[in-house]
Amino acid sequence: MTTTFDIPKTSRAAVLTKHSEPLEIREIPVPQTLEPGALLVRIEAATVCGSDLHLWDGSLGGSQALDLPVIPGHEMVGKVIAFGDGAERDTFGTPLEIGDRICFTHASCNQCDHCRFDNQPTLCTNRQYYMFTNCERPPYLVGGFAEYAYVFPNSGRVRVPDEVETSWASAASCALRTVVHSFERIGKMNPWETVVIQGAGPLGLFATALADHLGAGRIITIGAPDNRLAIAKQYGATDLVSVAEHPEPEDRITAVRDLLGGHGAEVVFEFSGARTAFTEGLGMIKEGGRYMVTGQIDGPGKEVPVRPGFITRQQLTIMGTWSGHIAEYRKALEFMKNTHGKYDFGALVPNRYRLDQATEALTRMRAQEDIKPMLVPHGTEGI
Repeated sequence: MTTTFDIPKTSRAAVLTKHSEPLEIREIPVPQTLEPGALLVRIEAATVCGSDLHLWDGSLGGSQALDLPVIPGHEMVGKVIAFGDGAERDTFGTPLEIGDRICFTHASCNQCDHCRFDNQPTLCTNRQYYMFTNCERPPYLVGGFAEYAYVFPNSGRVRVPDEVETSWASAASCALRTVVHSFERIGKMNPWETVVIQGAGPLGLFATALADHLGAGRIITIGAPDNRLAIAKQYGATDLVSVAEHPEPEDRITAVRDLLGGHGAEVVFEFSGARTAFTEGLGMIKEGGRYMVTGQIDGPGKEVPVRPGFITRQQLTIMGTWSGHIAEYRKALEFMKNTHGKYDFGALVPNRYRLDQATEALTRMRAQEDIKPMLVPHGTEGI
C-alpha cells in the first residue's frame, strides 16, 4: 500500500439507522490496509441524490436490498490519500497521484453475464453498492456522507479534469452520468425532432442541457418550481410547462400537444419520478416515437394502469436506464469540461452543508428548497 499521509483511525460519517429519522453522526473505522486495486479517499464533496432521499424515507426498498445501518451517498468526489497495490491509474489509464480528485462507481464483479457477455455492468448480479452496504462491517466507509471513503477494487474510477469544479463533478457522478447513459440508449438527437423532458430536478435539468448540446430542434421541459424552470430555459429549453400551472396529468398532456399543434414529440424522457409520469409520457409521444424511463423507482404504490395495445398500435420504443458505469462518468465530466462556459452548472449546487447538517440537506431537498444540496465533510470553505 502506498501513502504519504497518516491514515486516521476513524472517520466521522452521517449514518442512517432508521428510516425518516435524523442521521446519526458516528465515528467509523478507517481501513488501515487496502486490498489490491483499492483506494482510500478524503471526501471533498458529496451531493445529495434523489436516491439518497428515497433511501432515507424508506421508499427505495423495492429497488435494492438494504441492511441498516448504512452511510448514504453515492455522488461524491474524493482526493486520493492511499493506494492499494496496482491502483495507481484510473480506469482509462491516466496516472493517479496522491491528492488527485476522482469520481468512482459502484463495483461490478466483471465475471457475470451482464458484465462480460452483455456489456451492461450496471445490471451486475454481484454488484457492491455504496449507500446500500452495511457500515458496521469491513471496509466500513461505503457511502459518501463521510469524511473518508473506501474505493472498492472493482470500482471504476476517473480523474476529475482540472477545469471541472469539485461541486460540478460530484453532481455529475450520478445525475449527469445517468442522463448520459439514457441519451446513449435512446439514440441520436436530430435537429428536426422535438424532445420532451419530464422533470426539472437535477436529472431533467442536466438532460435539458445535453439535449440542447446534442442538437435537438425543440426542447419542452416540464416541472416546477419556477426557479428550476428558469434554469431549464438557460440550459436550452425552447418551451416550458409548469406543473404549478398545469396540476393535473391531462393538463400537462394537453399543454405539450398544444405546443406541437396537436401532435406528440418524437422523443420523451421521464426524469421526474412522479407516479403518474409514465402514463403522461405515453400521452405526449408521437406515433413511432421513443420513450426513455429513468426516474421511476419500484415499490408498493408505484403501479399505474397501462393499455399495452396502445404501445403496439403506436409502434413505440420504450426503454429504461438504471444508473451508469465508469464510461458514462468520464463522458459526463468531459461534457462539463467542454461546455461550462455555456451552461452554469454551479446553479444546481449553490448551497453547502456540514456533515452534521446532512438531515437538514435531505429535508430541504424533499421540500424542493434545494436542487442539489452538497455536503462538505471537512468544512464549507473553499469548495
